[in-house]
Amino acid sequence: MRDIQYPFENIPEVGEWITVAEGVYWLRMPLPMALDHINLYVLEDRDGWWIIDTGMGLDGTQEAWQQLFDGPMQGKPVLGVIVTHMHPDHVGQAGWLCDKWRAPLYMSFGEYYNARTFSASDFSSISWTTHAFYIAAGVSEDYLERVRAKFKGFGNIVTPMPMAFNRLSEGDVLSIGGRDWRVMIGSGHSPEHVCLYNERDKLLFSGDQIIPRITSNISVMPSEPNANPLKRWLSSLQRFGRDLPDDTLVFPAHNTPFYGVQTRLNYLQDHHQDHLEAVEEACIEPKKAIEMLAVLFDREIGVAQMNLALGEAIAHLNYLIEAGRLSCNKDDDGVNWYQTIDKSVAKRGNRSHHKDAAPMEV
Repeated sequence: MRDIQYPFENIPEVGEWITVAEGVYWLRMPLPMALDHINLYVLEDRDGWWIIDTGMGLDGTQEAWQQLFDGPMQGKPVLGVIVTHMHPDHVGQAGWLCDKWRAPLYMSFGEYYNARTFSASDFSSISWTTHAFYIAAGVSEDYLERVRAKFKGFGNIVTPMPMAFNRLSEGDVLSIGGRDWRVMIGSGHSPEHVCLYNERDKLLFSGDQIIPRITSNISVMPSEPNANPLKRWLSSLQRFGRDLPDDTLVFPAHNTPFYGVQTRLNYLQDHHQDHLEAVEEACIEPKKAIEMLAVLFDREIGVAQMNLALGEAIAHLNYLIEAGRLSCNKDDDGVNWYQTIDKSVAKRGNRSHHKDAAPMEV
């Protein structure tokens, strides 16, 4: 199995790009967070360009795009905008780009409608269902108010979504620039994450589905409290592992393009299996979801990262419940208590468990 290798020494400056394959260009846009960049890609076609992911809905991102339009893109039109998934750093400028060029938007059904919903939702108050979700996780009323005050929603960092789109589904093929790009759908990080694979040249646009040095956040959201995104995530990784040759050149949304996809897919699966065992062992005695943060992460979680961290903890708990490895009981205060069903897991003894750093906003 091939080790992870990074074939490109340089990183594109804002407003510039690097050629990573014939007719394929890698560019970067800044992000105002700990994960300070997103990789975007442009495909050259006969009469213009196709864009893969768009950047966050900030003025600086539009200025960087304009530099590209005036520079290496030579003023040729954008023919289509492809968005891998609903998160603001990917979909944030889709509306602006589509309007500017009168270009069609391509997304999966689930990602498009989730993006429209979240970008238009009012998060100034908390619904009773969201309140119940956080209380069940063991969050105090005071801390919940601090979390609410911090989270402003997506509307201020996503330009208004296009009112029409072209649906991308598993197995669809887009013919661009003399290559056929097959749609591969992943799930878990987001509902129906689009990846594009060219079999002839072994090229993959992986978005957030496969990233070489950080692990994508897998979260249960208050809108679907009993979801099992981790099960879908692991299933997606297994399917990608069956379909992708090890010498595929992967173009991720963060970090840098790389070889060694099979090594990375195996690591991601092992990583979450390790977390699942650690959570199961931690729940020999009844525990609340919020107590799992110390099990999964190696530092105290601040308000800004609480939603991601708690969502990831609940994702592991829900997986274990569905697998019949944990029970869950709600007390009179509405708090869920989780307990391991097979107490023999305590006999595993001391083992090495690799905790994550604080979750990245990816």
